Amino acid sequence: MMKSPEAIAISVRRPDGAIARAYQRYTPPSRKHKQLGWPVIRGVVNMALMLMLGVTTLDASTKLMGLESEEPSRFEKWISQRLGLGVEKIVMGVAVVLALGLSLLLFMVIPSGAAALVNGLTKNLLVVNLCAGVTRVGILIAYIWATGLIPDMRRVYMYHGAEHKTVHCHEAGLPLTPENARQFTTLHPRCGTSFLLLVMVISVLLGAIADQLIYLIFDIARLSFPLRLLRSLLMLPLVAGVSYEALQGLAHSDSRLARSLRWPGLMLQRLTTREPDISMLEVAIDAMLRAMNGPLAAETAPVADSPIAAPAGDITPEPGAGLKPEVEPAS
Repeated sequence: MMKSPEAIAISVRRPDGAIARAYQRYTPPSRKHKQLGWPVIRGVVNMALMLMLGVTTLDASTKLMGLESEEPSRFEKWISQRLGLGVEKIVMGVAVVLALGLSLLLFMVIPSGAAALVNGLTKNLLVVNLCAGVTRVGILIAYIWATGLIPDMRRVYMYHGAEHKTVHCHEAGLPLTPENARQFTTLHPRCGTSFLLLVMVISVLLGAIADQLIYLIFDIARLSFPLRLLRSLLMLPLVAGVSYEALQGLAHSDSRLARSLRWPGLMLQRLTTREPDISMLEVAIDAMLRAMNGPLAAETAPVADSPIAAPAGDITPEPGAGLKPEVEPAS
């Protein structure tokens, strides 16, 4: 998946070697509402958009792969009839709920519990929040490492590396070819992996400040586990906004300090990216070309059953797509 200021493009390699595609025009929220482009606020908006885009991209790639041809089970049909929704929407909804629940457990509940235990031993707020931060980072690294052991996830990480190499090639001003792209690193300073690490580090600092303010305002000695969990949830938008600004600042600076601060995030990307093969670079380049230049022909009639969830008027299918994704033989 490649996203430009004007469009979102998805290219998928099918089992038969063909490339299936989907394309959607995109208008940044800040163009509609200037306030959404303000510093910090834009980071919160971007995080929400990336979460939604991640879900819709997974759904779109599944459709493009043609993996939804299996007959729904009797239970799935029953649930669909009861709720009046399509089986696909039910499955996606359940997956999103489970993913959010697991994320809250791993990165909010467990670290907040660890911090609450340490808070019973010391009143040093920085130490307490550092314990929560170290717990989050440890869980994140262990989780990413464990997923990398799954063969299918290793392929996902290889495609992630192909995306980064393609972006590097584009930013270097070179023609987008697999031969040019393969010479670049799989690590990129604006990657979401670096953003996640920044969120966890900045949450330590902002959490310590927030705890001190809560103690002063409400005159309490320490935060209980439920209160600490609630504080972490309420502060998440602010942490995300500040982290986004830090990510952008570090990515666009070449000072020694910026390079030093970028280094941990780049090292973490060694777990979320792998060296891709030529066929993967072809797919990433295919998506980049369409995101930057649009569909290859002028056919722009909206398609109601587009693989990308969006208002019909905002959808531009690939040439000759009709109600099906365009497919071309692999090069």
